[in-house]
Amino acid sequence: MNALPADQLHTLRVVERDATSVNPHYVGGEWLGDDREDRIAVINPATEDTVGHVYAGTPEDIDRAVAAARAAFLEWSSAPLRDRVDLLQRVGALIAAHREQLALLITRELGMPLRLTLEVQVDSPARAFSRIGAYAEQVSWEQQAGNTTVVKEPVGVVGAITPWNFPLEQVAVKVAPALVAGCTVVLKPSEVTPLSAVALAEIFDAVGVPAGVFNVVNGVGPVVGEALAGHPGVDMVSFTGSTRTGRRVSELASANITPVAVELGGKSPNVILDGAPLEEAVTAGVASCYFNAGQTCSALTRMLVPQSRLAEVEELAVAAAQRYEVGDPLEDSTAIGPLVSEVQRERVRGYIERGVQEGAELLLGGATEPAGVSQGYYVPATVFTKVSGEMRIAQEEIFGPVLSIIPYEDEAEAIRLANGTPYGLAAAVWADSRERALAVARELRAGQVQINGGEDDPSAPFGGFKQSGHGRENGFWGIEEFLAPKALLS
Repeated sequence: MNALPADQLHTLRVVERDATSVNPHYVGGEWLGDDREDRIAVINPATEDTVGHVYAGTPEDIDRAVAAARAAFLEWSSAPLRDRVDLLQRVGALIAAHREQLALLITRELGMPLRLTLEVQVDSPARAFSRIGAYAEQVSWEQQAGNTTVVKEPVGVVGAITPWNFPLEQVAVKVAPALVAGCTVVLKPSEVTPLSAVALAEIFDAVGVPAGVFNVVNGVGPVVGEALAGHPGVDMVSFTGSTRTGRRVSELASANITPVAVELGGKSPNVILDGAPLEEAVTAGVASCYFNAGQTCSALTRMLVPQSRLAEVEELAVAAAQRYEVGDPLEDSTAIGPLVSEVQRERVRGYIERGVQEGAELLLGGATEPAGVSQGYYVPATVFTKVSGEMRIAQEEIFGPVLSIIPYEDEAEAIRLANGTPYGLAAAVWADSRERALAVARELRAGQVQINGGEDDPSAPFGGFKQSGHGRENGFWGIEEFLAPKALLS
């Protein structure tokens, strides 16, 4: 395969295909599936129209992909690090070159507003590939320990199973570090939003990736995902998705003693302490909760506030939420697009109804269609208050634009409530000083904590405690997940 410069690959084939066409798998450097009957429709959640298809993979497809990855491993893992970095940086450059095409493709399959898709779903994965060399330089590939030389080697063939809510970004934070580590990859993207993974395979093919180094098999989780997670030829599984599915992936992998890195659910608290800048803290918390229509594992869906300031917070939260316009993701004014599917919409509506039944006070939104919406899987910006820590809307991941305001009496109760769910992925703390916020943050069982609105850092490790999973992504930590130390005693 001959690598193409960015200005020569004008249109991705997945973009050119019409809605009736079927997108193939990418295995061993070849496009597979033209002889298949089984296919999966991809639905635009804003219009409910079919926008494309992918072939439904089989366990035999996984067998073939794993065999291709194993055959490619020795040569790829032995290649100079600089060569691996160069190829991945070319992938990043082509993602950036196709920025508008990829953003429209992802908006059509996911429903995120286009202006946000450009930044989060395309620019971020482009950076993940382009910056991988800098992160690789921070890895201690070889070090001395006493009379022992410790070298870090790639774990082998990686099975990557990725979610629908950040379809290209979540692929990038697994594939880029795994490949730069010297591993080869079999990717199973979500069948709900698979088209961007097909586009990425086209880009890898265009830059000249050696056959078998990067493979994509589409299909449903119970068939293709389970075949990949339980495959004896896979040396490591990296999974992002629900906690329920993460348990199943771990169970299947355990039969082969295959290590698993899992990034799972979240029920992240936004802890606002007495004396904090209230309007800033509430506004930022609402923004986090509603980002990607609430379909974000690290969303700050629980707003913990002093009982004495509850009325102020309610007023601020409703005012902020009312500014989030729900509608067509192609319109610049839209802040909340549709949920990804009818199934997801009904799930979120069910949680809203449970919140009312449990006695929470509904301040805004609800389990009804937003005004002016006649099609698509929409849920309005919703705010609950007077939520107790035991309610299901305070304990379980909803994955929709639903905010729960939870009052507390003192700092100790705030910490107890913040830690009082099965999850521990992310959190935020707002206080009248950085020192006080840091002190509370150290008490929180969460893998990442924002301090007084601290900005996102793509080089910082991301992962969770408790049922939010184990393992870390991003930065050099993400690369080290795919390395195993070997001790050479002398």
